Amino acid sequence: MKTYGLIGRNLSHSFSHKYFQKKFCKEQLSDCQYLNFEIEDISILRDIVKRNNLNGVNITIPFKEKVIPFLDKLSKDASDIGAVNTIEIKGEKFIGHNTDFFGFTQSFIPLLKERRNALILGNGGASKCVQFVLKRNNIDFIIASRNSDFTFKDITEETIQKHSIIINTTPLGMYPKTNRFPNLPYNAINSKHLVYDLVYNPEQSTFLRKAKAKNAKIKNGKQMLCLQAEKSWKIWNLNINL
Repeated sequence: MKTYGLIGRNLSHSFSHKYFQKKFCKEQLSDCQYLNFEIEDISILRDIVKRNNLNGVNITIPFKEKVIPFLDKLSKDASDIGAVNTIEIKGEKFIGHNTDFFGFTQSFIPLLKERRNALILGNGGASKCVQFVLKRNNIDFIIASRNSDFTFKDITEETIQKHSIIINTTPLGMYPKTNRFPNLPYNAINSKHLVYDLVYNPEQSTFLRKAKAKNAKIKNGKQMLCLQAEKSWKIWNLNINL
């Protein structure tokens, strides 16, 4: 039996577990399973892998950055981004990859059109992936986060008007706390805006509903997650490097 797993916190409604279980069923991979591992301390990573004989690992909130010191090597993209969401296991070696980068690129870039200025909400591991993609595509951006010189309270209508792309990388609005959303001057959003939410459950977060009400182009994180999951699978099984 090949076993893969997701390591993080609050995983009862995780996307990855459901996605891979459906994949195994659809592709008749009866010798594969995918498990969730909720932990408080990422330092027990190797113990979990060894104890459960894991063949590949996904990493989620809040360990995408914290996991790096416990790895033997990083792919170039993971190193440049400074965050890891996929671990390739080669014997005793743990190699960190970032497949979020691929998923976000493929789901986001086709929507751009002339938009070249972005406001990123949040500065965690997922945000670092988004920042990396924007830099690669010459898109200017600013970051608003709780612990920075520029917080959500500093976002004005003028800020919204100057940035035709708004990307939420925080878990605000994720199930089951679906009534939460970034506190923004939504009246400044209009049909010229592209509003992207990495939240995927619910399918249309309060953040996206508020933006849609202002005629913005909206996109949730589901396609990104599907794409990054498939890229993880290829890394684990086809030795494909990013």
